[in-house]
Amino acid sequence: QVQLVESGGGLVQAGGSLRLSCAASGRSLSRYAMGWFRRAPGKEREFVAAISRVGVDIYYADSVRSRFTISRDHAKNTVYLQMNSLKPEDTAVYYCAARQTDASFTYYTHGSSYDSWGQGTQVTVSS
Repeated sequence: QVQLVESGGGLVQAGGSLRLSCAASGRSLSRYAMGWFRRAPGKEREFVAAISRVGVDIYYADSVRSRFTISRDHAKNTVYLQMNSLKPEDTAVYYCAARQTDASFTYYTHGSSYDSWGQGTQVTVSS
């Protein structure tokens, strides 16, 4: 497993932006497909975005498509989630996840597909 640390969460007004980062320590993320998930109060964890090892194949949940952008920087061993046009319903704890895989162009949308998880970062969007 790889250790993941999220950062960048905070309080923002509706319509604002935040960029979350997920940094890895101890291992290179180049062997991992990555994903972002979130859990809102009283709700189950839900998929947000996923990116393949090489960073070409990307998928978003319908609720965030066109507003959020997932990306990765292999040199910095970090994955990002740029969140624009935030809405109060985006309020949640956001988690990044990693899955070690030999597949270069595959992304994963189910939480059960991932091996490692970060501790989460709180995002609160006020109306």
